[in-house]
Amino acid sequence: MQMMNNHIKLSLITAIALSSLMISCKKDGNPNNLPAVSTADYVGKIDGFNSSDEVFPESLVAYWPFDNSKNEVKSNTAPGTSLNDSYIATGVKGQALRLSGGFLYYPTQFNAFKTDAFKSFAISTWIQISNNGSKRTMLFQLTRPGVFNGSLNFALNTQSFPASNTTDLKVQPTFITIGGGTQDNVNTLRDAPGSANYMPYITPPIGPDKWVHLALNYNASNGFFDIWINGTRAGAFPSRGTGNNNFKAYEPSEVIIGGNYNVIPGKSVSTDVSFGAMTGVIDEMRIYNIALPDAHIKALYNLGKAGK
Repeated sequence: MQMMNNHIKLSLITAIALSSLMISCKKDGNPNNLPAVSTADYVGKIDGFNSSDEVFPESLVAYWPFDNSKNEVKSNTAPGTSLNDSYIATGVKGQALRLSGGFLYYPTQFNAFKTDAFKSFAISTWIQISNNGSKRTMLFQLTRPGVFNGSLNFALNTQSFPASNTTDLKVQPTFITIGGGTQDNVNTLRDAPGSANYMPYITPPIGPDKWVHLALNYNASNGFFDIWINGTRAGAFPSRGTGNNNFKAYEPSEVIIGGNYNVIPGKSVSTDVSFGAMTGVIDEMRIYNIALPDAHIKALYNLGKAGK
């Protein structure tokens, strides 16, 4: 009987010890004492943002909302010359700028685009555009006065297809390098499926009633120059190299939206007529002095779709 009592006592002691061990090893659900998170904080947000204005505001160096104004709002700079421009009420956010064979020309050296301040960059904009079968379109050019090709040329190959084609848009931006050469990217098929560098042909539906989100993203630290179309990386040749192949914002510079020098009366610098003054709609042009993370480019697209 004494032996049985001792066995019972031992079992009780073991059970109590195991119970204590389990309590002492119970996982703390908040070991770092983080503040509580409420799902209500995210109601109405898209990708964590209330509006496009919340995407890297400290790195946004130029912004054209085109709400009844052609001014760049960060510096309040007005164009020196414009042609065939008007506003439509149904922009991505508020109003948008319509160009009918027109352009905006800013004969200004923007401080934000000086050589030492503008090395990496991202450009985000919304457009309505059509092919024309004859002329290329320049959405944005950071010019070099007296030179046909600017330091940065956000170009569309609208000459590649007739106006009846609403399924293909070729995007082919270029930039000038520290060494004086030219680098580009283009949305085209690269290599075969399964190849290490395979890039499918990505193109949006276009036309006068189709909003398209385009973004350029350049990282000076690794030389990657990406094209984004409607939230998808689309450029087939992003690796442009570093060193003398890096982008350079030459000084002095000016800004043209919707064309280059050769479409501005009295400003032609050559006989090249490959570009025409822009016909289309443009809205929410944002320029950053950093390369944006992928998630933030996608956020700008998703926010714009929601009118935010």
